[in-house]
Amino acid sequence: MFTANKAVPKSGGVEQDALQDIQAGRSSTRWLGAGGGALWAAAPHSMVRWEERRGTAGGSGPAVLAPSASTMSPPKENVSLLFKLYCLTVMTLVAATYTVALRYTRTVETELYFSTTAVCIAEVIKLFLSVGILAKETGSLTRLMTSLKENVFGSPKELLKLSVPSLVYALQNNMAFVALSNLDAAVYQVTYQLKIPCTALCTVLMLNRTLSKLQWFSVFMLCGGVTLVQWEPAQATKVQVEQNPWLGFGAIAVAVLCSGFAGVYFEKVLKSSDTSLWVRNIQLYLSGIVVNLFVVYMSDGAQVLEKGFFHGYTYYVWFVVFLASVGGIYTSVVVKYTDNIMKGFSAAAAIVLSTVASVILFGLQITVTFSLGALLVCISIYLYGLPRQDTTKIQPSETKSSKERLATV
Repeated sequence: MFTANKAVPKSGGVEQDALQDIQAGRSSTRWLGAGGGALWAAAPHSMVRWEERRGTAGGSGPAVLAPSASTMSPPKENVSLLFKLYCLTVMTLVAATYTVALRYTRTVETELYFSTTAVCIAEVIKLFLSVGILAKETGSLTRLMTSLKENVFGSPKELLKLSVPSLVYALQNNMAFVALSNLDAAVYQVTYQLKIPCTALCTVLMLNRTLSKLQWFSVFMLCGGVTLVQWEPAQATKVQVEQNPWLGFGAIAVAVLCSGFAGVYFEKVLKSSDTSLWVRNIQLYLSGIVVNLFVVYMSDGAQVLEKGFFHGYTYYVWFVVFLASVGGIYTSVVVKYTDNIMKGFSAAAAIVLSTVASVILFGLQITVTFSLGALLVCISIYLYGLPRQDTTKIQPSETKSSKERLATV
């Protein structure tokens, strides 16, 4: 039986009053009960495993509760296949609908809205949603304010650290608007999958990981598929606005580079500490709002002052902003319940749905090379997501240098 001891040894222990506070919910540490042969308690942003220890080196004396040195995790939740399919469906619909809806708002015969303001508003909505989820996670307003004070307002260095991916994400999101103003949604959806090889390269260089031969093969297959799609791009007959395909392709190239770097950088920040994902998101979105306001001022400042921040906004534009904000948050919530194979299926299904929608809405004329290229991209996404080595932790840099890994490919 686990008991608490008032005379706690220096090696670690839990005083009885503190333990009772945890169990009664009076402490910021939450009582989770017993599991896996140990007792579990969780502070607002960390998990502590307490195990029975004896008070003396010889094993005699009263038993005390002390933090375990074990890296064991609490038992994982059993997630049903139905819930996973729900996650897959929502992820697919959000990805496909966002692309098609954004394309529609950039090609209608009305005065265009400022895309920079749409990106900025999406960041604001993400911030409020993240604060709401963190409030639910901490359990009370007092704990929420304490967490924000300690981890956000009281940590300027952390905000500065997250300003790097914020700047890169701002560039990526704005490039998406430029690309979809000049390319069809289906062409964009396929070409944007180049983020996978870009992310793979950043993973090797920044996180000291290795990729299997199958993964490298799938990366080259994906590049080949995208090349086929761009070899003879599909044309949309119902779009009358002036477009510049080369500008669209250039915007996608910048977007995929930003996606790869920012995603891996953010992952490295997350896995370098035990700070809550939602605290990190709040730090990211706060920096993002500042960066995007600067982008609005530099890019469209004079016109925004003249016409207004929300000039050109319609219900469709607000729908795009909603998808951009909620889609990002939803992905953060459900990503732990899905594996790489399911995410690969989601990306492939989004390509198919975007293509069908483009044919119906924009009169997209599908070519043989586009069909073959899209098929290769879908297959490569599936192959890349097949089970491989554990990547939940950053590998130590001493094992192998990044240049050596690249040289062996």
